[in-house]
Amino acid sequence: MSFFKKITYVFIVSIFFIQCAKKNNFLIEKGQVGSLTEKTTIKDLSSLFAKDSIVAILYADKEIDKRLFSVENDQYLIFSKNGKLLLEIVPTNLNDKSSGIKSIQIFDNNYKTSKGISLQSTFKDIKDHYQVNKVETTLTSATLFIDELNATISIDKKEMGMNSFSRAEVAIDQIPDAAKIKYFTIWFN
Repeated sequence: MSFFKKITYVFIVSIFFIQCAKKNNFLIEKGQVGSLTEKTTIKDLSSLFAKDSIVAILYADKEIDKRLFSVENDQYLIFSKNGKLLLEIVPTNLNDKSSGIKSIQIFDNNYKTSKGISLQSTFKDIKDHYQVNKVETTLTSATLFIDELNATISIDKKEMGMNSFSRAEVAIDQIPDAAKIKYFTIWFN
């Protein structure tokens, strides 16, 4: 094999591995969001997102009137170096760096499942690729439970032609194919 053929071969193989690694950095699967897995701890975040910014919002630091809100979660917000919010990570335990991850809410369109579902997907995309195991209705949205991913996907009631803040229950057949995703959360517990 000539020298140029060898260089070309090495170059093509390198590009392939770089592309595979890049895809895995944004892959969503059950128990995985990019490089985050069920075994990842909060103290691992600084090394996994060394090129990004991490903002820790700890429950003990929150100035919340606890009589009105009883949400007791720490949050770790991951921002790209450009300042774009990528992920919101909630640990299983408060104020514990060795804690595992409870949930990850996705804010970046680059994160996708192996079947191509991302924040840019529609309800039709979801139902064509995954079984919706349950639908729960809140005041403002319908939450789809996807057991195959251990995920919840919320769709705003406005996307369904419904009034926000209504108590109306939403059945799966009421959701239009073109309805867009509002929130995409992967659960690790």
